[in-house]
Amino acid sequence: MPSPPKSPKRAKASSTRKPAAQNKAATPRKPAAATAPSIEFHLFAPEAQDVCLAGDFSDWQPEDCRMRRFKDGTWKKKMKLKPGRYEYRFVVDGQWWTDPENPQRQYNPFGQENSVLIVL
Repeated sequence: MPSPPKSPKRAKASSTRKPAAQNKAATPRKPAAATAPSIEFHLFAPEAQDVCLAGDFSDWQPEDCRMRRFKDGTWKKKMKLKPGRYEYRFVVDGQWWTDPENPQRQYNPFGQENSVLIVL
């Protein structure tokens, strides 16, 4: 069976639209830094081999927030957190620690205390 006849090609109309890359740039967006300030967590644990940060901001998964060790024995981690109330703990060589420098605490279902951080 023969194929149907092809329709003639139409000439493309000229367009005054900007290329897609330029259109995207014209869309205003809020920078992430405006809504999520950078918060630095720190813990002095010079003997530790591995320190992670876990909290409700990371679904309590310590592997997602490994901290960096500095020569003075301080471990640090910067995170961008939106304004709100957060609970967190440090995981030091597999042991869960409450932040010793933060007096704001809340009991958790395991009978221990979580540190509490309020980001304004």
